[in-house]
Amino acid sequence: MTMMRWEPLWEMMPLRQLMDRLAGGGLAKPLNLWPESGLVDVPIDVYQTDKDVVVKATLPAVNAEDVQISISGDILTIKGEHCEEEVVNEVDYFHRERRCGTFSRSLPLPVSVDSDKADAVFDKGVLTLTLPKKEEAKPKQIKAKHKGAAKATETKKTKAKRAKTIK
Repeated sequence: MTMMRWEPLWEMMPLRQLMDRLAGGGLAKPLNLWPESGLVDVPIDVYQTDKDVVVKATLPAVNAEDVQISISGDILTIKGEHCEEEVVNEVDYFHRERRCGTFSRSLPLPVSVDSDKADAVFDKGVLTLTLPKKEEAKPKQIKAKHKGAAKATETKKTKAKRAKTIK
């Protein structure tokens, strides 16, 4: 009897995602965090506040000094390497899924950021990047005026200009 690995996420995966996966690399591709190829998928969340773009990346068992972060134009890249410290001869293993390898993840940023003022904090396997938005990317508040109020302001400005030219 052949034993197959059960992946509970497959049972919850909608048909569209299943078809996308089939078109993009086949159904044989495993859904694990440390694939056998040595490359690691890095789950990332990106959101924005009024002042910042915040990126959170899950990097379990990775040391902060093994992570490199770069911004080139509007592309953010997070890359690094992970390797278990414990070395055991592979013939002693009954089952092994934890891997050593490199990871790299690049994604476009939604707005222009000031990379010189960026802040990176690594806590409990989660890398949090706080990227301040550039001034031109920050939302501007424009107050709407009632039609009559706008004309009154315009009239006051016109009268003030006339008064200056007469003097």
